[in-house]
Amino acid sequence: MVPVEWYLILASAVFCIGLFGVLTRRDALYFLMSVELMMNAANINLVAFALYYGDLTGQVFALFVIALAAAEVAIGIGIILVLYRNFGETDVTVPTEMRW
Repeated sequence: MVPVEWYLILASAVFCIGLFGVLTRRDALYFLMSVELMMNAANINLVAFALYYGDLTGQVFALFVIALAAAEVAIGIGIILVLYRNFGETDVTVPTEMRW
């Protein structure tokens, strides 16, 4: 059996890659993919602790996070398409006109 620490190391590495992508990229698609990586890191943690404690609660929460991620992608792709239509690119720093 794989120790739970290995899962936590994997999850922290995936989360750090996602956080790095959120903080350094300006393109909205990369931003969306980085947020997905961060959610998948949370899923790895939930499933790892569910395995460690022998309880299915973590797996149920992971399913809810997957459903949340699917909804987030649907809304995010819509926002990215509007951003591309209005400004001709998907750089998140360009639409300063949308501010009050």
